Amino acid sequence: MAESISSEAADVGRAAFERRAWGVAYSNLSSAERERPLSPDDLNRLATSAHMTGRETEALDLWSRAHNEFVRQGEMTKAARCAIWLGFALRGHGQAALSAGWFGRARRLLDDAQVECVERGYLLLPEAVHCMDNGDCTRSYEGFTQAAKIGERFGELDLMTFARHGQGRSLIRLGEIARGVALLDEIMVAVTAGEVSPIVSGVVYCSVIEACDEIFDLRRAQEWTAAFSNWCDSEPEMAPHRGTCLVRRAEIMQIHGEWPAAMDEAQRARERLSDPPHPEAGLAFYQVAELYRLRGEFSEADEAYRQASQFGCKPQPGLSQLRLAQGQVDSAKASITHAVNEARDHRSRGRVLRAYVEIMLAAGDIAAARAAADEMSQIAVALDAPLLRALSTSATGAVLIAEGQPQAALTELLEAATLWRKLSAPYEAGRVRVLAGLAYRAMDDEESAEMELDAARKVFFALGARPDLDRVESFTVSTAPMAVGQLTSREVEVLRLVATGKTNRGIAQALGISEKTIARHVSNIFMKLDLPSRAAATAYAYQQNLV
Repeated sequence: MAESISSEAADVGRAAFERRAWGVAYSNLSSAERERPLSPDDLNRLATSAHMTGRETEALDLWSRAHNEFVRQGEMTKAARCAIWLGFALRGHGQAALSAGWFGRARRLLDDAQVECVERGYLLLPEAVHCMDNGDCTRSYEGFTQAAKIGERFGELDLMTFARHGQGRSLIRLGEIARGVALLDEIMVAVTAGEVSPIVSGVVYCSVIEACDEIFDLRRAQEWTAAFSNWCDSEPEMAPHRGTCLVRRAEIMQIHGEWPAAMDEAQRARERLSDPPHPEAGLAFYQVAELYRLRGEFSEADEAYRQASQFGCKPQPGLSQLRLAQGQVDSAKASITHAVNEARDHRSRGRVLRAYVEIMLAAGDIAAARAAADEMSQIAVALDAPLLRALSTSATGAVLIAEGQPQAALTELLEAATLWRKLSAPYEAGRVRVLAGLAYRAMDDEESAEMELDAARKVFFALGARPDLDRVESFTVSTAPMAVGQLTSREVEVLRLVATGKTNRGIAQALGISEKTIARHVSNIFMKLDLPSRAAATAYAYQQNLV
Protein backbone atom coordinates (compact mmCIF):
# COMPACT_ATOMS: atom_id res chain seq x y z
CA MET A 1 0.00 0.00 0.00
CA ALA A 2 2.82 2.38 0.95
CA GLU A 3 4.54 1.74 -2.37
CA SER A 4 1.38 2.57 -4.37
CA ILE A 5 0.89 5.80 -2.42
CA SER A 6 4.53 6.66 -2.92
CA SER A 7 4.33 5.90 -6.63
CA GLU A 8 1.22 8.03 -7.05
CA ALA A 9 2.77 10.96 -5.21
CA ALA A 10 5.92 10.68 -7.29
CA ASP A 11 3.90 10.63 -10.52
CA VAL A 12 2.02 13.76 -9.44
CA GLY A 13 5.32 15.40 -8.47
CA ARG A 14 6.94 14.61 -11.81
CA ALA A 15 3.95 15.95 -13.74
CA ALA A 16 3.97 19.13 -11.64
CA PHE A 17 7.70 19.50 -12.23
CA GLU A 18 7.22 19.34 -15.99
CA ARG A 19 4.62 22.14 -15.91
CA ARG A 20 6.81 24.15 -13.49
CA ALA A 21 4.37 23.96 -10.58
CA TRP A 22 7.29 24.01 -8.17
CA GLY A 23 5.35 23.99 -4.92
CA VAL A 24 3.20 21.02 -5.97
CA ALA A 25 6.25 19.18 -7.28
CA TYR A 26 8.15 19.75 -4.04
CA SER A 27 5.23 18.69 -1.84
CA ASN A 28 4.51 15.47 -3.70
CA LEU A 29 8.10 14.40 -4.30
CA SER A 30 8.85 15.08 -0.63
CA SER A 31 5.87 12.95 0.33
CA ALA A 32 7.08 10.14 -1.92
CA GLU A 33 10.59 10.45 -0.45
CA ARG A 34 9.25 9.92 3.06
CA GLU A 35 7.77 6.60 2.00
CA ARG A 36 10.79 5.21 0.18
CA PRO A 37 14.05 6.53 -1.36
CA LEU A 38 13.60 8.40 -4.63
CA SER A 39 15.54 7.58 -7.77
CA PRO A 40 18.44 9.95 -8.47
CA ASP A 41 16.43 11.57 -11.29
CA ASP A 42 13.58 12.28 -8.85
CA LEU A 43 16.06 13.53 -6.24
CA ASN A 44 17.34 15.96 -8.86
CA ARG A 45 13.77 17.07 -9.56
CA LEU A 46 13.12 17.50 -5.84
CA ALA A 47 16.36 19.49 -5.43
CA THR A 48 15.39 21.81 -8.28
CA SER A 49 11.88 22.26 -6.84
CA ALA A 50 13.35 23.05 -3.41
CA HIS A 51 15.69 25.60 -4.98
CA MET A 52 12.91 27.23 -6.98
CA THR A 53 10.71 27.60 -3.88
CA GLY A 54 13.47 29.18 -1.81
CA ARG A 55 14.52 26.10 0.24
CA GLU A 56 18.21 26.65 -0.42
CA THR A 57 19.78 24.49 2.29
CA GLU A 58 17.53 21.54 1.49
CA ALA A 59 18.26 21.90 -2.22
CA LEU A 60 22.01 21.63 -1.57
CA ASP A 61 21.54 18.41 0.41
CA LEU A 62 19.27 16.88 -2.25
CA TRP A 63 21.64 17.68 -5.13
CA SER A 64 24.47 16.14 -3.15
CA ARG A 65 22.45 12.96 -2.62
CA ALA A 66 21.42 12.84 -6.29
CA HIS A 67 25.05 13.29 -7.31
CA ASN A 68 26.16 10.37 -5.16
CA GLU A 69 23.40 8.12 -6.48
CA PHE A 70 24.26 8.96 -10.11
CA VAL A 71 27.91 8.13 -9.39
CA ARG A 72 26.89 4.84 -7.79
CA GLN A 73 24.86 3.98 -10.90
CA GLY A 74 27.69 4.98 -13.22
CA GLU A 75 25.81 7.93 -14.83
CA MET A 76 28.73 10.32 -14.74
CA THR A 77 27.35 13.12 -16.92
CA LYS A 78 24.24 13.38 -14.72
CA ALA A 79 26.43 13.24 -11.62
CA ALA A 80 28.58 16.02 -13.06
CA ARG A 81 25.48 18.12 -13.81
CA CYS A 82 24.37 17.85 -10.15
CA ALA A 83 27.86 18.83 -9.02
CA ILE A 84 27.75 21.83 -11.35
CA TRP A 85 24.42 23.05 -9.91
CA LEU A 86 25.88 22.61 -6.43
CA GLY A 87 28.90 24.67 -7.45
CA PHE A 88 26.77 27.52 -8.78
CA ALA A 89 24.43 27.48 -5.78
CA LEU A 90 27.30 27.52 -3.27
CA ARG A 91 29.01 30.30 -5.20
CA GLY A 92 25.80 32.28 -4.92
CA HIS A 93 25.97 31.81 -1.14
CA GLY A 94 29.53 33.12 -1.08
CA GLN A 95 31.07 29.72 -0.26
CA ALA A 96 33.89 29.91 -2.80
CA ALA A 97 35.97 26.99 -1.55
CA LEU A 98 33.06 24.52 -1.47
CA SER A 99 31.91 25.78 -4.85
CA ALA A 100 35.35 25.22 -6.37
CA GLY A 101 35.44 21.75 -4.85
CA TRP A 102 32.21 20.69 -6.54
CA PHE A 103 33.29 22.14 -9.89
CA GLY A 104 36.56 20.24 -9.51
CA ARG A 105 34.72 17.01 -8.76
CA ALA A 106 32.53 17.43 -11.85
CA ARG A 107 35.60 18.01 -13.99
CA ARG A 108 37.35 14.92 -12.60
CA LEU A 109 34.29 12.72 -13.24
CA LEU A 110 34.14 13.79 -16.89
CA ASP A 111 37.89 13.40 -17.37
CA ASP A 112 37.84 9.91 -15.86
CA ALA A 113 34.87 8.94 -18.02
CA GLN A 114 36.55 10.50 -21.09
CA VAL A 115 33.28 11.85 -22.44
CA GLU A 116 32.64 14.95 -24.50
CA CYS A 117 29.36 16.48 -23.31
CA VAL A 118 27.60 19.78 -22.77
CA GLU A 119 28.62 19.73 -19.10
CA ARG A 120 32.16 20.61 -20.17
CA GLY A 121 30.75 23.90 -21.46
CA TYR A 122 29.19 24.62 -18.08
CA LEU A 123 32.55 23.98 -16.41
CA LEU A 124 34.08 26.81 -18.46
CA LEU A 125 31.70 29.32 -16.85
CA PRO A 126 33.11 29.56 -13.29
CA GLU A 127 36.63 30.22 -14.57
CA ALA A 128 35.29 32.88 -16.96
CA VAL A 129 33.35 34.50 -14.12
CA HIS A 130 36.48 34.41 -11.94
CA CYS A 131 38.48 36.17 -14.65
CA MET A 132 35.81 38.86 -15.03
CA ASP A 133 35.62 39.44 -11.27
CA ASN A 134 39.40 39.91 -11.22
CA GLY A 135 39.47 42.38 -14.08
CA ASP A 136 40.78 40.07 -16.81
CA CYS A 137 37.80 40.62 -19.09
CA THR A 138 39.63 39.65 -22.28
CA ARG A 139 40.12 36.12 -20.90
CA SER A 140 36.59 36.03 -19.48
CA TYR A 141 35.17 36.94 -22.91
CA GLU A 142 37.19 34.15 -24.52
CA GLY A 143 35.99 31.65 -21.91
CA PHE A 144 32.35 32.61 -22.34
CA THR A 145 32.72 32.46 -26.12
CA GLN A 146 34.11 28.91 -25.94
CA ALA A 147 31.24 27.89 -23.64
CA ALA A 148 28.69 29.39 -26.05
CA LYS A 149 30.14 27.34 -28.91
CA ILE A 150 29.77 24.13 -26.88
CA GLY A 151 26.19 25.12 -26.09
CA GLU A 152 25.50 25.61 -29.81
CA ARG A 153 27.09 22.26 -30.67
CA PHE A 154 24.87 20.39 -28.22
CA GLY A 155 21.79 22.57 -28.72
CA GLU A 156 21.77 23.58 -25.02
CA LEU A 157 19.89 26.90 -24.81
CA ASP A 158 20.55 27.32 -21.08
CA LEU A 159 24.31 27.17 -21.62
CA MET A 160 24.17 29.47 -24.65
CA THR A 161 22.13 32.02 -22.70
CA PHE A 162 24.43 31.95 -19.69
CA ALA A 163 27.55 32.18 -21.86
CA ARG A 164 26.24 34.98 -24.10
CA HIS A 165 25.19 36.99 -21.08
CA GLY A 166 28.78 36.58 -19.83
CA GLN A 167 30.08 37.80 -23.17
CA GLY A 168 27.87 40.88 -22.85
CA ARG A 169 29.10 41.70 -19.37
CA SER A 170 32.72 41.19 -20.40
CA LEU A 171 32.28 43.54 -23.36
CA ILE A 172 30.79 46.22 -21.11
CA ARG A 173 33.78 46.05 -18.78
CA LEU A 174 36.11 46.18 -21.78
CA GLY A 175 34.50 49.49 -22.73
CA GLU A 176 32.43 48.13 -25.63
CA ILE A 177 29.21 49.15 -23.91
CA ALA A 178 26.94 49.29 -26.98
CA ARG A 179 27.90 45.75 -28.10
CA GLY A 180 27.62 44.38 -24.59
CA VAL A 181 24.23 45.94 -23.90
CA ALA A 182 22.87 44.71 -27.24
CA LEU A 183 23.88 41.15 -26.31
CA LEU A 184 22.23 41.44 -22.87
CA ASP A 185 19.02 42.73 -24.46
CA GLU A 186 19.01 39.76 -26.83
CA ILE A 187 19.37 37.13 -24.12
CA MET A 188 16.80 38.86 -21.87
CA VAL A 189 14.24 38.39 -24.65
CA ALA A 190 14.77 34.62 -24.34
CA VAL A 191 14.56 34.85 -20.54
CA THR A 192 11.29 36.78 -20.40
CA ALA A 193 9.79 34.62 -23.17
CA GLY A 194 10.22 31.57 -20.92
CA GLU A 195 12.61 29.88 -23.34
CA VAL A 196 15.25 29.31 -20.64
CA SER A 197 15.07 27.16 -17.51
CA PRO A 198 13.99 29.06 -14.38
CA ILE A 199 17.31 28.54 -12.59
CA VAL A 200 19.28 30.14 -15.42
CA SER A 201 16.59 32.82 -15.87
CA GLY A 202 16.95 34.01 -12.28
CA VAL A 203 20.74 34.07 -12.41
CA VAL A 204 20.87 35.92 -15.72
CA TYR A 205 18.23 38.47 -14.72
CA CYS A 206 20.10 39.38 -11.52
CA SER A 207 23.35 39.67 -13.46
CA VAL A 208 21.80 41.89 -16.15
CA ILE A 209 20.39 44.22 -13.48
CA GLU A 210 23.87 44.38 -11.93
CA ALA A 211 25.32 45.26 -15.34
CA CYS A 212 22.77 48.07 -15.73
CA ASP A 213 23.82 49.32 -12.32
CA GLU A 214 27.48 49.35 -13.38
CA ILE A 215 26.76 51.65 -16.33
CA PHE A 216 24.07 53.72 -14.56
CA ASP A 217 21.46 52.53 -17.08
CA LEU A 218 18.39 53.00 -14.89
CA ARG A 219 15.93 52.98 -17.78
CA ARG A 220 17.04 49.56 -19.04
CA ALA A 221 17.07 48.17 -15.49
CA GLN A 222 13.51 49.41 -15.02
CA GLU A 223 12.32 47.88 -18.28
CA TRP A 224 13.86 44.46 -17.68
CA THR A 225 12.71 44.42 -14.07
CA ALA A 226 9.13 45.05 -15.17
CA ALA A 227 9.34 42.39 -17.90
CA PHE A 228 10.91 39.83 -15.58
CA SER A 229 8.35 40.56 -12.86
CA ASN A 230 5.56 39.88 -15.34
CA TRP A 231 7.19 36.57 -16.20
CA CYS A 232 7.53 35.72 -12.51
CA ASP A 233 3.83 36.46 -11.99
CA SER A 234 3.07 33.61 -14.38
CA GLU A 235 4.92 31.25 -11.98
CA PRO A 236 3.64 32.34 -8.55
CA GLU A 237 5.19 29.39 -6.69
CA MET A 238 8.70 30.42 -7.67
CA ALA A 239 11.11 32.41 -5.46
CA PRO A 240 13.33 33.85 -8.22
CA HIS A 241 14.99 36.73 -6.35
CA ARG A 242 17.95 35.58 -4.31
CA GLY A 243 18.87 38.53 -2.11
CA THR A 244 21.22 40.57 -4.30
CA CYS A 245 18.41 40.98 -6.81
CA LEU A 246 16.19 42.29 -4.04
CA VAL A 247 18.78 44.98 -3.26
CA ARG A 248 18.81 46.17 -6.86
CA ARG A 249 15.03 46.12 -7.00
CA ALA A 250 14.92 48.16 -3.80
CA GLU A 251 17.25 50.74 -5.36
CA ILE A 252 14.96 51.08 -8.38
CA MET A 253 11.89 51.41 -6.16
CA GLN A 254 13.64 54.07 -4.09
CA ILE A 255 14.43 56.13 -7.19
CA HIS A 256 10.78 55.81 -8.28
CA GLY A 257 9.65 57.19 -4.93
CA GLU A 258 8.18 53.88 -3.75
CA TRP A 259 9.97 54.08 -0.41
CA PRO A 260 7.80 51.73 1.71
CA ALA A 261 8.05 48.99 -0.93
CA ALA A 262 11.77 49.66 -1.30
CA MET A 263 12.26 49.23 2.45
CA ASP A 264 10.35 45.93 2.37
CA GLU A 265 12.56 44.63 -0.44
CA ALA A 266 15.75 45.81 1.24
CA GLN A 267 14.76 44.25 4.58
CA ARG A 268 13.94 40.97 2.83
CA ALA A 269 17.33 41.02 1.11
CA ARG A 270 19.01 41.71 4.44
CA GLU A 271 17.34 38.66 5.99
CA ARG A 272 18.16 36.34 3.09
CA LEU A 273 21.78 37.43 2.80
CA SER A 274 22.50 37.43 6.52
CA ASP A 275 21.53 33.84 7.30
CA PRO A 276 23.75 32.19 6.28
CA PRO A 277 26.12 35.18 5.92
CA HIS A 278 26.69 36.20 2.31
CA PRO A 279 29.53 38.48 1.12
CA GLU A 280 27.01 40.93 -0.33
CA ALA A 281 24.83 41.19 2.77
CA GLY A 282 26.42 44.59 3.36
CA LEU A 283 24.68 45.93 0.24
CA ALA A 284 21.31 45.15 1.80
CA PHE A 285 22.19 46.87 5.08
CA TYR A 286 23.48 49.86 3.10
CA GLN A 287 20.22 50.15 1.17
CA VAL A 288 18.24 50.00 4.42
CA ALA A 289 20.46 52.74 5.83
CA GLU A 290 19.90 54.93 2.78
CA LEU A 291 16.14 54.79 3.20
CA TYR A 292 16.39 55.56 6.91
CA ARG A 293 18.62 58.56 6.11
CA LEU A 294 16.26 59.96 3.51
CA ARG A 295 13.35 59.68 5.96
CA GLY A 296 15.29 61.48 8.68
CA GLU A 297 15.61 58.44 10.97
CA PHE A 298 19.25 59.19 11.63
CA SER A 299 19.99 56.87 14.56
CA GLU A 300 18.56 53.89 12.62
CA ALA A 301 20.54 54.92 9.55
CA ASP A 302 23.74 55.18 11.57
CA GLU A 303 23.30 51.65 12.94
CA ALA A 304 22.50 50.19 9.51
CA TYR A 305 25.59 51.83 7.97
CA ARG A 306 27.68 50.28 10.75
CA GLN A 307 26.17 46.87 10.05
CA ALA A 308 26.92 47.31 6.34
CA SER A 309 30.54 48.00 7.26
CA GLN A 310 30.67 44.88 9.45
CA PHE A 311 29.68 42.82 6.40
CA GLY A 312 32.48 44.36 4.36
CA CYS A 313 30.48 47.02 2.48
CA LYS A 314 32.02 50.49 2.58
CA PRO A 315 29.12 52.72 3.74
CA GLN A 316 29.88 55.54 1.34
CA PRO A 317 28.73 57.98 0.18
CA GLY A 318 25.68 57.51 2.42
CA LEU A 319 27.50 57.82 5.75
CA SER A 320 29.10 61.11 4.70
CA GLN A 321 25.70 62.42 3.59
CA LEU A 322 24.28 61.38 6.97
CA ARG A 323 26.98 63.34 8.78
CA LEU A 324 26.22 66.37 6.61
CA ALA A 325 22.51 66.07 7.44
CA GLN A 326 23.46 65.93 11.12
CA GLY A 327 25.42 69.18 10.75
CA GLN A 328 28.83 67.49 11.11
CA VAL A 329 30.35 69.18 8.06
CA ASP A 330 34.01 68.56 8.94
CA SER A 331 33.38 64.85 9.54
CA ALA A 332 31.42 64.59 6.29
CA LYS A 333 34.20 66.34 4.38
CA ALA A 334 36.92 64.08 5.76
CA SER A 335 35.07 60.83 5.04
CA ILE A 336 33.85 61.75 1.56
CA THR A 337 37.32 62.95 0.57
CA HIS A 338 38.73 59.59 1.63
CA ALA A 339 36.01 57.79 -0.35
CA VAL A 340 36.75 59.81 -3.50
CA ASN A 341 40.48 59.14 -3.20
CA GLU A 342 39.80 55.39 -2.96
CA ALA A 343 37.44 55.33 -5.97
CA ARG A 344 39.34 54.43 -9.13
CA ASP A 345 37.00 53.54 -11.97
CA HIS A 346 34.12 55.44 -13.58
CA ARG A 347 31.48 53.40 -11.77
CA SER A 348 32.79 53.93 -8.26
CA ARG A 349 33.71 57.59 -8.79
CA GLY A 350 30.34 58.34 -10.34
CA ARG A 351 28.70 57.09 -7.14
CA VAL A 352 30.65 59.28 -4.73
CA LEU A 353 31.34 62.48 -6.67
CA ARG A 354 27.77 63.76 -6.43
CA ALA A 355 27.89 63.59 -2.61
CA TYR A 356 31.38 65.11 -2.71
CA VAL A 357 30.07 68.15 -4.59
CA GLU A 358 27.27 68.67 -2.09
CA ILE A 359 29.57 68.34 0.93
CA MET A 360 32.30 70.57 -0.51
CA LEU A 361 29.74 73.29 -1.17
CA ALA A 362 28.51 73.00 2.42
CA ALA A 363 32.14 73.28 3.56
CA GLY A 364 32.67 76.38 1.40
CA ASP A 365 35.23 74.75 -0.92
CA ILE A 366 33.68 75.82 -4.21
CA ALA A 367 36.82 75.07 -6.24
CA ALA A 368 36.83 71.42 -5.15
CA ALA A 369 33.11 71.16 -5.88
CA ARG A 370 33.64 72.61 -9.36
CA ALA A 371 36.42 70.14 -10.16
CA ALA A 372 34.24 67.21 -9.04
CA ALA A 373 31.24 68.44 -11.03
CA ASP A 374 33.40 68.75 -14.16
CA GLU A 375 34.69 65.21 -13.68
CA MET A 376 31.12 63.95 -13.31
CA SER A 377 30.26 65.59 -16.64
CA GLN A 378 33.16 63.80 -18.32
CA ILE A 379 32.11 60.42 -16.90
CA ALA A 380 28.52 61.04 -17.99
CA VAL A 381 29.68 61.69 -21.54
CA ALA A 382 31.90 58.58 -21.52
CA LEU A 383 29.12 56.26 -20.30
CA ASP A 384 26.26 58.03 -22.10
CA ALA A 385 23.93 57.20 -19.19
CA PRO A 386 20.83 59.38 -18.55
CA LEU A 387 21.05 58.72 -14.81
CA LEU A 388 24.63 59.97 -14.63
CA ARG A 389 23.79 62.95 -16.85
CA ALA A 390 20.98 63.86 -14.47
CA LEU A 391 23.33 63.62 -11.48
CA SER A 392 26.00 65.60 -13.30
CA THR A 393 23.79 68.48 -14.44
CA SER A 394 22.23 68.71 -10.96
CA ALA A 395 25.69 69.00 -9.40
CA THR A 396 26.83 71.57 -11.97
CA GLY A 397 23.74 73.66 -11.29
CA ALA A 398 24.47 73.68 -7.57
CA VAL A 399 28.07 74.75 -8.19
CA LEU A 400 27.01 77.56 -10.51
CA ILE A 401 24.72 78.95 -7.82
CA ALA A 402 27.62 78.96 -5.37
CA GLU A 403 29.78 80.67 -8.02
CA GLY A 404 27.21 83.46 -8.34
CA GLN A 405 25.94 82.45 -11.80
CA PRO A 406 22.22 81.81 -11.20
CA GLN A 407 21.18 82.19 -14.84
CA ALA A 408 23.70 79.61 -16.01
CA ALA A 409 22.67 77.41 -13.10
CA LEU A 410 19.03 77.50 -14.24
CA THR A 411 20.00 76.20 -17.67
CA GLU A 412 21.66 73.17 -16.09
CA LEU A 413 18.90 72.65 -13.55
CA LEU A 414 16.09 72.75 -16.12
CA GLU A 415 17.91 70.05 -18.11
CA ALA A 416 18.37 68.01 -14.93
CA ALA A 417 14.68 68.36 -14.07
CA THR A 418 13.72 67.03 -17.50
CA LEU A 419 16.06 64.05 -17.14
CA TRP A 420 14.75 63.20 -13.65
CA ARG A 421 11.14 63.34 -14.87
CA LYS A 422 11.97 60.96 -17.71
CA LEU A 423 13.53 58.62 -15.16
CA SER A 424 10.44 58.90 -12.94
CA ALA A 425 12.58 60.01 -10.00
CA PRO A 426 10.41 62.36 -7.87
CA TYR A 427 12.83 62.82 -4.98
CA GLU A 428 15.71 63.88 -7.21
CA ALA A 429 13.39 66.12 -9.21
CA GLY A 430 12.35 67.75 -5.94
CA ARG A 431 15.97 68.43 -4.98
CA VAL A 432 16.55 70.09 -8.35
CA ARG A 433 13.49 72.31 -7.82
CA VAL A 434 14.97 73.51 -4.53
CA LEU A 435 18.14 74.55 -6.35
CA ALA A 436 16.07 76.21 -9.08
CA GLY A 437 14.19 78.14 -6.39
CA LEU A 438 17.48 79.44 -4.96
CA ALA A 439 18.66 80.40 -8.45
CA TYR A 440 15.46 82.36 -9.11
CA ARG A 441 15.78 84.02 -5.72
CA ALA A 442 19.34 85.08 -6.54
CA MET A 443 17.92 86.82 -9.64
CA ASP A 444 15.25 88.61 -7.55
CA ASP A 445 12.46 86.53 -9.12
CA GLU A 446 10.78 85.74 -5.81
CA GLU A 447 7.52 84.54 -7.35
CA SER A 448 9.25 81.86 -9.42
CA ALA A 449 11.41 80.95 -6.44
CA GLU A 450 8.38 80.38 -4.23
CA MET A 451 6.68 78.27 -6.92
CA GLU A 452 9.71 75.98 -7.20
CA LEU A 453 10.14 75.67 -3.44
CA ASP A 454 6.45 74.99 -2.92
CA ALA A 455 6.50 72.23 -5.57
CA ALA A 456 9.54 70.67 -3.88
CA ARG A 457 7.83 70.90 -0.48
CA LYS A 458 4.87 68.88 -1.73
CA VAL A 459 7.13 66.18 -3.17
CA PHE A 460 9.12 65.80 0.05
CA PHE A 461 5.96 65.75 2.15
CA ALA A 462 4.46 62.97 0.02
CA LEU A 463 7.65 60.90 0.22
CA GLY A 464 8.23 61.45 3.92
CA ALA A 465 11.62 63.05 3.24
CA ARG A 466 11.76 64.92 6.55
CA PRO A 467 15.27 66.45 6.30
CA ASP A 468 14.60 67.86 2.82
CA LEU A 469 11.20 69.14 3.92
CA ASP A 470 12.79 70.96 6.86
CA ARG A 471 15.37 72.48 4.52
CA VAL A 472 12.72 73.80 2.17
CA GLU A 473 10.81 75.25 5.10
CA SER A 474 13.96 77.10 6.17
CA PHE A 475 14.10 78.72 2.72
CA THR A 476 10.47 79.80 2.90
CA VAL A 477 10.26 81.28 6.38
CA SER A 478 6.93 83.10 6.49
CA THR A 479 7.73 85.38 9.43
CA ALA A 480 9.48 88.56 8.31
CA PRO A 481 12.91 88.82 9.92
CA MET A 482 14.32 92.02 11.37
CA ALA A 483 16.06 94.44 9.06
CA VAL A 484 19.67 93.99 8.10
CA GLY A 485 20.30 97.34 9.70
CA GLN A 486 20.09 95.67 13.10
CA LEU A 487 23.30 93.79 12.32
CA THR A 488 26.78 95.20 12.77
CA SER A 489 28.97 95.54 9.70
CA ARG A 490 31.02 92.55 10.84
CA GLU A 491 27.84 90.47 11.32
CA VAL A 492 26.70 91.36 7.79
CA GLU A 493 30.11 90.27 6.51
CA VAL A 494 29.81 86.99 8.41
CA LEU A 495 26.24 86.48 7.11
CA ARG A 496 27.45 86.86 3.53
CA LEU A 497 30.07 84.17 4.08
CA VAL A 498 27.56 81.85 5.79
CA ALA A 499 25.39 82.17 2.69
CA THR A 500 28.27 80.99 0.49
CA GLY A 501 28.31 77.74 2.43
CA LYS A 502 31.44 78.34 4.48
CA THR A 503 31.82 76.73 7.89
CA ASN A 504 32.74 78.77 10.97
CA ARG A 505 36.31 77.63 10.51
CA GLY A 506 36.29 78.72 6.87
CA ILE A 507 34.84 82.12 7.76
CA ALA A 508 37.45 82.56 10.50
CA GLN A 509 40.23 81.83 8.03
CA ALA A 510 38.74 84.21 5.46
CA LEU A 511 38.42 87.09 7.94
CA GLY A 512 41.55 86.36 9.94
CA ILE A 513 39.81 86.13 13.32
CA SER A 514 39.16 83.27 15.74
CA GLU A 515 36.60 80.54 15.16
CA LYS A 516 35.17 81.26 18.61
CA THR A 517 34.47 84.88 17.62
CA ILE A 518 32.77 83.71 14.44
CA ALA A 519 30.56 81.36 16.46
CA ARG A 520 29.47 84.32 18.61
CA HIS A 521 28.71 86.42 15.51
CA VAL A 522 26.63 83.60 13.99
CA SER A 523 24.70 83.21 17.24
CA ASN A 524 23.98 86.95 17.30
CA ILE A 525 22.80 86.86 13.68
CA PHE A 526 20.38 84.00 14.39
CA MET A 527 19.02 85.79 17.46
CA LYS A 528 18.65 89.25 15.87
CA LEU A 529 17.00 87.92 12.70
CA ASP A 530 14.99 85.18 14.45
CA LEU A 531 16.41 82.51 12.13
CA PRO A 532 16.56 78.82 13.08
CA SER A 533 19.51 77.57 11.01
CA ARG A 534 22.33 78.33 8.58
CA ALA A 535 20.04 77.30 5.74
CA ALA A 536 17.49 79.92 6.81
CA ALA A 537 20.29 82.48 7.12
CA THR A 538 21.40 81.66 3.58
CA ALA A 539 17.87 82.15 2.27
CA TYR A 540 17.60 85.45 4.11
CA ALA A 541 20.92 86.67 2.69
CA TYR A 542 19.68 85.97 -0.84
CA GLN A 543 16.36 87.72 -0.12
CA GLN A 544 18.23 90.81 1.05
CA ASN A 545 20.64 90.75 -1.92
CA LEU A 546 23.61 90.33 0.38
CA VAL A 547 25.17 87.61 -1.76
